[in-house]
Amino acid sequence: MVFSLSSHNVWQYLQARNICSSTEISPSAIKPKDCKNFNLLVSFSDNCHYLVKQECWDTQGKTKGEFQQEWLIQRLVRHFPQLNCLQNVISEAIDYDRDNSIIVFNYLNNYCDLANFYDQHQIFPTAIATALGETLATIHRLTFKQNNYRDFLAKDSNYNLQKQPNLLKYLSRIKPELIGKVGEDAFKFYRLYQREVVIGEAIAQLEKKWLPCCLTHRDFRLANILVSLSCQAALNEAELISLSKRKDEAIIRIIDWERFSWGDPAFDLGTIIANYLKLWLGSLIVGTDIDIRTTLSLATTPLAFIQPSLVALTNSYLAAFPEITHHNSDFLTKAIQFAGYHLIELILAKIEYREPFDNTGICLLQIAKMLLCHPQESMMTVFGQEMNNEELART
Repeated sequence: MVFSLSSHNVWQYLQARNICSSTEISPSAIKPKDCKNFNLLVSFSDNCHYLVKQECWDTQGKTKGEFQQEWLIQRLVRHFPQLNCLQNVISEAIDYDRDNSIIVFNYLNNYCDLANFYDQHQIFPTAIATALGETLATIHRLTFKQNNYRDFLAKDSNYNLQKQPNLLKYLSRIKPELIGKVGEDAFKFYRLYQREVVIGEAIAQLEKKWLPCCLTHRDFRLANILVSLSCQAALNEAELISLSKRKDEAIIRIIDWERFSWGDPAFDLGTIIANYLKLWLGSLIVGTDIDIRTTLSLATTPLAFIQPSLVALTNSYLAAFPEITHHNSDFLTKAIQFAGYHLIELILAKIEYREPFDNTGICLLQIAKMLLCHPQESMMTVFGQEMNNEELART
């Protein structure tokens, strides 16, 4: 019988796993954390905190095995000395219980997720975007064309790490079982998408350009990026730049590696570009009596506020990983297209949760079309200036 984690037994569980000793003082607080899995934050008076997570079981008593994937990344960076430095820029998992699908982390209470940081402060320091681009590039560069790392991961992965992605999987046609799950608004999206044949054609061509060559996150959202709380105390950009150069604490950590693959690094970069664009698109003022062009201009977070971070992010990425443009000459173009694809993924996620397909959704689709079908021309929109691989790296 599977052990079911609860606030009543987590303390005994940590003792049984030798994470805590029986002589230690019991936790000062045990709090649930909202998430798709069952999460408990266990805090002690000595400022020690553990995040204990148990994966949900389906009706057949099985899990997706996502925590095994997370633990596999932890094993990778510890096993190979060349990757030991990455331990400082990912989460700190300390124990994995495969039988009960439980994983335990050192809880990083001196960090917050980047989505919350931007939402609370409504500022977009380029030093943070620079550190983010450099961190992502370092992970990609250190694993680039390293087949021994790929084979290490493939041996124990729950998934085929090199499987060619089917980007059109949920777009080619509406499955009968989907009809009962989505509202009428969702069909507005599918009707618009099916009329815009060029979008599907662009996605199909993008799929053919897939070049798997390194470890990729595959879920590189702002919520999966942690930023040091010391950044909140920094008074200006100069202080943030100084913080980013500190060796004792990484200002950026990338967490939740459950969906990792051996994939195309342009997908990760494109995903985070789309997430920055979402800060703009998510602030649109929508209404049935407001046209799309006016809607875009009335965003409470103007695109101009985001563009310096997008330039800093991409510039630092290419500076830290220049080899990628030699391996893939249209790397930046492809990243822009993947950004467009991710915007469509965001629409599909809204549909799944039965959110209305309103003017915001239409704007997302139009921007996605522009990025997918006209990536070179779209760089002016994304970065605020004409860019290519070489010019951007020199900015």
